[in-house]
Amino acid sequence: MAVSDRLPVFPWDRLEPYKATATAHPDGIVDLSIGTPVDPVPDLIQKALAEAADSPGYPTVWGTPQLRDALTDWCERRLGARGLTHRNVLPIVGSKELVAWLPTQLGLGPGDRVGYPRLAYPTYEVGARLARAEAVDYDDPTELDPTDLRLLWLNSPSNPTGRVLGKDELTRIVSWAREHGVLVFSDECYLELGWAAEPVSVLHPDVCGGSHEGLVAVHSLSKRSNLAGYRAAFLAGDERVLGELLEIRKHGGMMTPATTQAAVIAALGDDEHVRVQRERYLARRAALRDALLKHGFRIEHSEASLYLWATRDESCWDTVAHLADLGILVAPGDFYGPAGDRFVRVALTATDERVAAAVHRLA
Repeated sequence: MAVSDRLPVFPWDRLEPYKATATAHPDGIVDLSIGTPVDPVPDLIQKALAEAADSPGYPTVWGTPQLRDALTDWCERRLGARGLTHRNVLPIVGSKELVAWLPTQLGLGPGDRVGYPRLAYPTYEVGARLARAEAVDYDDPTELDPTDLRLLWLNSPSNPTGRVLGKDELTRIVSWAREHGVLVFSDECYLELGWAAEPVSVLHPDVCGGSHEGLVAVHSLSKRSNLAGYRAAFLAGDERVLGELLEIRKHGGMMTPATTQAAVIAALGDDEHVRVQRERYLARRAALRDALLKHGFRIEHSEASLYLWATRDESCWDTVAHLADLGILVAPGDFYGPAGDRFVRVALTATDERVAAAVHRLA
């Protein structure tokens, strides 16, 4: 059996006919589907990348000491984490590769179970399948049978729903996981993009009790800093887990390029560009949310992240087709699990001009 036979059909291929319909609109397509950043990379980050361009030697998997300083400093300043050292951080080559290959790198396989949210980024399930482990979804992770549950994925703010897990809820889940010896990886890639709620990290002392044992947070610069093309992300948390991953990734040559490392240092040291980008997304969110509501949609959750989780109480594919006829492409909710089959995910990642076009068409 080929490895690809273990995997589901790549979901985005199913959207191509609707993309063709939307593209045929006289004023062109408004693509609110995948959620790829469209705004410029901030100048200070481009400058740092360019200045590191003369990098003839191999970078290290662990990153430069300056990068590790930047990671620990940011986690303490932004997440409220305490007591982090270089052993508590690890750069990764974008967060998707980590999600897809983590179960394999942890040594999971047949007989092991991986938990992930019922509505979720599809790669959590893909990672379990690649390792031949069993993928199990949940509404409340503490209702899972902890037997053979080796890895538990949290995702707050959620992709696709934008739901935020509150501090009390995170604390309860962390306590349960520790009680049963379940390793928690918390995907917090949208943490800087809270709108109607203030997202909290599992590394916050109020959640973890001042200990990082059994906890790893996953962070990305793709959305906050428009660095999707740089493949810039990192882990922070349990030094025992990160130490094991570091050894495996050294053998696998999973190195963040030296130029990207320099860019990350610049990006994490500057909060102003994040504030500017947040304001852009906030304005687009307000415009699209109002237009969708007036068009007859209902929006659930969506208190954070870069998406509106919207429904017209019909099949998600009927909604996709309806919007495609207006030249607007969105993601069908069943890409994120059967529970999303009556919703669509509407991304905020389009230019102001394209968002204005979508608003006009919805009116």
